Amino acid sequence: MTFNLQESYKKMNEGEVLLAYKGSITTDLITNVLEVIESKLEDIRTASAVRKKIYNVLVESLQNLFHHIDDIPELVKDEFDARFGVLVVAKEEGMYRISTGNFVRTGKVKQLREKIDKINSLSKEELKDMYKFVLNHQKLSSKGGGGLGLIDIAKKTGNKLDYVFHNYNDEFDFFNLNVYISESKN
Repeated sequence: MTFNLQESYKKMNEGEVLLAYKGSITTDLITNVLEVIESKLEDIRTASAVRKKIYNVLVESLQNLFHHIDDIPELVKDEFDARFGVLVVAKEEGMYRISTGNFVRTGKVKQLREKIDKINSLSKEELKDMYKFVLNHQKLSSKGGGGLGLIDIAKKTGNKLDYVFHNYNDEFDFFNLNVYISESKN
C-alpha cells in the first residue's frame, strides 16, 4: 500500500482542530502559528499552566520541523514544496495534540526510530538525567541543537511520543509525530 498524504492529513485533523497547515515551513509561518495558537488558547480559556506547556511544546515541535526537514528532490517538487511539512493542533478527549509531519531521508529512519524508542522507554527521572547529559556532553549540530528537542518535549508533556514512518518512495519516508499534552495541569 502506498502512502497517501491526503488521507494522513485528514486523520491528523480529527478532534477539535485549533490550527491546521500543510505547505512550506518558514520562519514567518512559525511566528504566525505561535501568534494564532496563543490567541486561540486564550479564547477557549485554557488554564495558564497548560497554555504555557502547549506553547513551549509547539515552539520545540516547530523548531524540530524547521531545522530537521529534508529538502525533497526535484522529481517530488512538482507535488510538494521543497521544505514541505504538516502541522495540526487539535483538542481531543481531555488532551491537546500537536501533530507534525515531514519528509525524511529513508537512511535516517532507523536512527530516529531508535532515538524516539529510547526516549519513550525512560522514566521521568531518567529523562531529566538524559537531558542533562546531552546538554553537557553533546556538540551543537549544524542544524542548531544537540538532540535535545524530542527529549525536552517528552520531559515537558510527561507522555510518550507517538510516531509513525510511512514509506513514500525509495529515497524518502514521511515522518508523523503526535505529541499529547494533558488538559489538566499535572
